[in-house]
Amino acid sequence: MPEDKYRATAAAILPLVGGPDNITSIAHCMTRLRIGLRDRSLVDDDALKALPAVLGVVEDDTYQIVLGPGAVARITPEFEALVAQARQVSPAAAAPTTPTTPTAAAPPTAGGAVTAAELADRGAALKQARKARNSTPVKLALRRIANIFVPLIPALIGCGIIAGLNGLLVNTGWLPGAVPALAAIASGFMSLIAVFVGHNTAKEFGGTPVLGGAVAAIIVFPGVAKIDAFGHHLSPGQGGVLGALAAALLAVQVEKWCRRRVPEALDNLVTPTLTVLVAGLVALFGLMFVAGEVSAAIGAFATWLLRTGGSFAGLVLGGLFLPLVMLGLHQALIPIHTTLIEQTGYTVLLPILAMAGAGQVGAAVAVYCRLPHNRSLRTTIKSALPAGFLGVGEPLIYGVSLPLGRPFVTACVGGAAGGAFIGLFNQLGVAFGSTAIGPSGWALFPLLDGRSGMGLTIAIYAGGLAVGYLVGFLATYFFGFTRQMLTDLNADPGAIPATAPPATQPAMA
Repeated sequence: MPEDKYRATAAAILPLVGGPDNITSIAHCMTRLRIGLRDRSLVDDDALKALPAVLGVVEDDTYQIVLGPGAVARITPEFEALVAQARQVSPAAAAPTTPTTPTAAAPPTAGGAVTAAELADRGAALKQARKARNSTPVKLALRRIANIFVPLIPALIGCGIIAGLNGLLVNTGWLPGAVPALAAIASGFMSLIAVFVGHNTAKEFGGTPVLGGAVAAIIVFPGVAKIDAFGHHLSPGQGGVLGALAAALLAVQVEKWCRRRVPEALDNLVTPTLTVLVAGLVALFGLMFVAGEVSAAIGAFATWLLRTGGSFAGLVLGGLFLPLVMLGLHQALIPIHTTLIEQTGYTVLLPILAMAGAGQVGAAVAVYCRLPHNRSLRTTIKSALPAGFLGVGEPLIYGVSLPLGRPFVTACVGGAAGGAFIGLFNQLGVAFGSTAIGPSGWALFPLLDGRSGMGLTIAIYAGGLAVGYLVGFLATYFFGFTRQMLTDLNADPGAIPATAPPATQPAMA
């Protein structure tokens, strides 16, 4: 997509989200443009979904437009520039503007077959209900934890791929002179990841980011090896990201306490000093040791689980991941993935969890085959499948399987089968994982790493994907529809009248 196409996409999105004065924040993750809105009612969902570059929308704590990996990183700066430019032109504008682009989606049919737009409306309703149920203190806290780690994902991916390339050079003996340079490039970020976690933690929880980073930097400072805590010498990096997270959280609390009590004339001197000193001492003589023990326990448990539980553990993890995503609980896994990457160089959990996306793709293909006359839904599936193969599952989840109900459950069955396949090989001693978090599906291939050789690792992961696709397809094809659902859904909405389908939404949505 040329640069003018990215700018055109950003320009098309802006009026559909209420214009520049309706925007309170702009950010992006691996696949989504995340927008804070003043007035949600000014967003034209149907017109947004009709844009060719938009793969779907997700409403959570921010309004999220799914653009796909790569595209989102190019469209977001253009979107930010357009918003900034519009505000400079009319800085006095106070009221958000309404979208002027007409909706491109057809209105719901009256008495006809179900269209993709109507299924999307059901998906939006399910998302709204899920958002209401997810607004609990625990789930809100998990989202904030995710906000700390999501900005680190691009660096994790880049360094992970370089580490994989370096491993290939080491194993083949090619370009030996390049190995030390690549090792330094791949390892530099991971050696200081605690600092970035501390910085983002302070930023997320209302502290000064650089103070959070300064406290976290103590954890990776080589000189901590001279310090004795609990009868043991500390090791640089002990406690890792969990220790950095805890230390930065403490620093935020100390800083806020100081801001309330220290006189303004002394604030610039006293508050930073006390924040770093108090949080740093607690980190050295408490948090590093405790977080180190917790991190070691996480790594030992993950290894034990897959070595002994094997296929059953993979079945459970792969089968439950889509419901975890729906409930917002998957965000609790982000620090665990990062901790495993710190310890072993890769997370063994991610390839198993990625099987949920394979089951979703297989289920969508089965829906496509079972509903040959529903042109609207088949068009949605065709447009969303390429992203699904690359691990971007939101368009298929919210546009197809979740609002249909049964296909969501059978997609989970496919994910369970793929997870069991990979878990079995872990139990047989062929352990492998991903050197970064974020990508899934086919996009995970460049990030795979293991101790049994890349050929075998890639073959097992590809086999897991194939099993997930096949079982997701078969389970959905034979068990994903009732006769009444087929009657209601398998028709051309523009030509064949039918009754509205019954509500078949899964209980976990």
